[in-house]
Amino acid sequence: MWPIDGCASISDMKQGKDADIVLFLKELMRRRKVLPSQLAAHLGVSHATIGRWLSGKDVPSIRSCQRLAEYSGVPLDRILAIVGHLPRVAEGAPAEWPEFREYARRKYPAELDEDLITMIEDLIERRRAKKYDAKAPNVGR
Repeated sequence: MWPIDGCASISDMKQGKDADIVLFLKELMRRRKVLPSQLAAHLGVSHATIGRWLSGKDVPSIRSCQRLAEYSGVPLDRILAIVGHLPRVAEGAPAEWPEFREYARRKYPAELDEDLITMIEDLIERRRAKKYDAKAPNVGR
C-alpha cells in the first residue's frame, strides 16, 4: 500500500502534504529502482525540481502530477490529493496499487518463495517501465 492514506485533522493535512509527496516519491523510486535524476528524466523535469520535491520545498505542478500518474500507475486524482491540488481522498479508501508480495503469499503460500515473488515483482516493474517509456516523450535523448 502506498504510504499516503489520510491524516487525523485539517492541520495534519496541511503539514502532512509535503511529507506525503516525499514518501510517495521515495516509494516510487524504490519500487522502480531509479535515482532522482532518472525519475527527473522519466517525468521530463530537472533534477533540481525532483530535489525540491524530495526536500519538501516545492510540490509538483498539475502537469507533473499527470506525468507522475502515468509513470506510477496511481490514479491522477489520488496524486493531486497527495500534493494538495484536490481535497484529500476519504480515509480508509482501498489501496490503488496493491502489494503483489502480500497477494502472492496469501494466494500461493506453498508454490512461491521469496525469490520467485521478487522476480515476478521485477518483471511487473519492467513491463510497466517499458509501457511508460513507449508513451513518454523523448527527453534529453
